[in-house]
Amino acid sequence: MHRRQYRRAITLRDLREAARRRLPRMVFDFVDGGAEDEFTVGENRRAFSDITFRPRVLVDVGSRPQAVTVLGRRLETPVILGPTGLARMVGRAGEVAAAVAAERSGTVSVVSSGSSVSFEDVARSVTSPQWFQLYPWGDRGTIQALISRARDCGFGAMVVTVDVPVVGAREKDLRNGLTVPPQVNPRTGWDVLSHPRWLAELLTGPKVTFANFTGLMPEQRSTSGLAAATAGLLNPGHTWADLEWMIAAWGGPVLLKGVMTGEDARRAVEVGCQGVAVSNHGGRQADSLPAALDVLPEIVAEVGDEVDVVLDGGVRRGGDVVKALALGARACLVGRPWLYGLAAGGQAGVGRVLEILREEIDRTLALIGQPGVAGLDESAIRVRPGHGRAHPPAD
Repeated sequence: MHRRQYRRAITLRDLREAARRRLPRMVFDFVDGGAEDEFTVGENRRAFSDITFRPRVLVDVGSRPQAVTVLGRRLETPVILGPTGLARMVGRAGEVAAAVAAERSGTVSVVSSGSSVSFEDVARSVTSPQWFQLYPWGDRGTIQALISRARDCGFGAMVVTVDVPVVGAREKDLRNGLTVPPQVNPRTGWDVLSHPRWLAELLTGPKVTFANFTGLMPEQRSTSGLAAATAGLLNPGHTWADLEWMIAAWGGPVLLKGVMTGEDARRAVEVGCQGVAVSNHGGRQADSLPAALDVLPEIVAEVGDEVDVVLDGGVRRGGDVVKALALGARACLVGRPWLYGLAAGGQAGVGRVLEILREEIDRTLALIGQPGVAGLDESAIRVRPGHGRAHPPAD
């Protein structure tokens, strides 16, 4: 699929295949891969296959609105573009593409503090406030600087990711010899040179780096150097007291990302979060975690009546979004899918991701007799016996 032909994509799987062809293997694996044995990556997808729909007939589905409200923000579709780092490694526009596509689709993107485009450049690319993501870096001065910049940029909410006290082991990246920015060397030479369109865009575009950390950490060239510098900023000693400080420093809506137990969801509400994202980081950090969808009901039962619960992990179909909402999620975050779209067609490719999901959500609602997302609950689905029981993903 040529990059200008991204609109031929019918599914997100088509866009993933287009991204696989366009990107060097080491970059595609960086986007697509997970930690260690990638067990959790497989579990995130398996969980959706364990749920089927319970369709109703002769229901008036002439109108099927998708709008939801998350953290006080109206979204025209229940899909949020999640935070991903170093997006310019995939396409020149990087995180700007996500922000523009989200705005045009009536939703929002979350800009990673590890993004390859600065908070300021993303904010300038759109007219509606985006959200920003924050890791609990070790130094409060660094955290305060990032929060202050995000506030000055007019971001509307803060998403704090708390499931990375240390950096996980993405072994594909190590085996592939990935560098940031990608380099031509004896180990990667053919992989890079055999993708000339991608290479030309990389060489003529802005340097791929952690744009928000300019001046906050030493410039490095290798992935391991950047990872080491980032890991040095992480602080595994952070506690709920540090989160309370961040919430106070921000002073606006906060979504806590990385919650996988009811106990932590309850604590998040107690310290002042307005939402929680049920997330295992897409299987990119800790492995052997349960699927996010499997633990979603536990979180919803604990805090779903008090704060917004968002699902993050494994969404590849609009039907997946409908299943998550039926289980009590307010919306879903997607990460890898929008990077597939970015690789396949730049900002327009990201827009195609949202278009596909919107169309699939709409069609699913009609076919199962649901006149919009607002009335979705567990009566719309059937859960197969043994749902939530972990087993290895298929090769």
